[in-house]
Amino acid sequence: MVSLAPRDFRNPPMKCILVLTALLGGLLSAFPLYAAKVVELNRIVAVVDDEAITSLELEKRLQTILAQLRQNNTQAPPLDILRRQVLERLIIERIQLALASSRGVHVDDETLNEVITRIAGQNQLTLPQFREALERDGLAFADFREEVRGEITMNNLRAREVESRVEVAPQEVDDFLARQAGGDGLDTEYNLGHILIAVPEGAAPEQVQAARAQAQQVLDQLRAGADFRQLAVTHSSGQQALQGGDLGWRKGGQLPTLFADSVVRLAPGELSELLRSSSGFHIIKLLEKRGEQRQFITQTHARHILVRSNELVSDFEARNKLMRLRERILQGEDFAELARINSEDPGSGAKGGDLGWANPGTFVGPFEQAMSKLKAGEISEPFRSQFGWHIVQVVERRQRDSTEELKRARAFDAIRQRKIEEETQDWLRRLRDEAYVEYKD
Repeated sequence: MVSLAPRDFRNPPMKCILVLTALLGGLLSAFPLYAAKVVELNRIVAVVDDEAITSLELEKRLQTILAQLRQNNTQAPPLDILRRQVLERLIIERIQLALASSRGVHVDDETLNEVITRIAGQNQLTLPQFREALERDGLAFADFREEVRGEITMNNLRAREVESRVEVAPQEVDDFLARQAGGDGLDTEYNLGHILIAVPEGAAPEQVQAARAQAQQVLDQLRAGADFRQLAVTHSSGQQALQGGDLGWRKGGQLPTLFADSVVRLAPGELSELLRSSSGFHIIKLLEKRGEQRQFITQTHARHILVRSNELVSDFEARNKLMRLRERILQGEDFAELARINSEDPGSGAKGGDLGWANPGTFVGPFEQAMSKLKAGEISEPFRSQFGWHIVQVVERRQRDSTEELKRARAFDAIRQRKIEEETQDWLRRLRDEAYVEYKD
């Protein structure tokens, strides 16, 4: 049988960072008296292995983060603390990009252009309009492109170094569903805030104790009414620290193992106790909680006839053949018999063109579109897909409760995502601990 299923092109989740441009070009040559001032502005603030991070890079990113905090109505911590947090983020990024380069992970211009065009479309703008909007806000399009390239590169690196090694066995799914039976589990979503006070790998007991004391101090401040987002920006080493520690909505099954037991016992607005992992000490705040209803899908039972065009059969001839077959069926001839004789789909042809019951999204785009326009019993006009020319008939449709099937699929995704997050956190910590970092400021 010809597979009509679409290819699975993964688009990893991506956060695009807008970089403010400082127009310093030509300043040294145009104003030699200010040369010392320019050198001071663009001094080296850190060395990561053999790469430098300059104060200009740091200040650009700092201004971007400040703009994001204002947009989210989050009070910024003191600038020296925020600058330290932003510098640590730049260090982690630089380590990943250097590793990506050494492993041959790169993003070509064609892929980059496709992603930026998609970003523009998500903002309901054409690419020229998007570029103009960036420049009106003082953002250099070239800098924006390179920031996006870096984000894609790091996502691809993590997919290769971490995600590709994560596996989920069927028994893990069975065990997971058994543990969730009768509880909130997969049917509940949680909106979470997160603060991580990091502990280096192989830390001495006094380092662990110092981190614990800092985490307890943060927890005490939160219980006294301090703003969670601000303390996350100020103190957290988590990946979402500069977004106020916002983990967003998570299904019960998507919660990291460490958090799951604590979160299900919290009421909205409540804080967890300190949670210890290999990465450090965690504080979780349950912001909101919501439930979920049963899921129903419309399944379609269809059959088709496929005729391929090739060097001997033109598109015109293939289409005309199907038009004649369609007319014969409408005149009363048996669809199944004509499919067995004429269809070039070796799988379904022998079964009279029968494709069985299918969920939405099972077939390629042109086939899905043609099939979705038909009522039960109707036969489409000839249409083309990448497999050739088709006519399709919808035999019947039905509503099916897919809750249990979706639960199993979500359980698989939840286990895998949880493993990826845990592995990624450990992987980033190892990279940071193994890198040579020298602070110059």
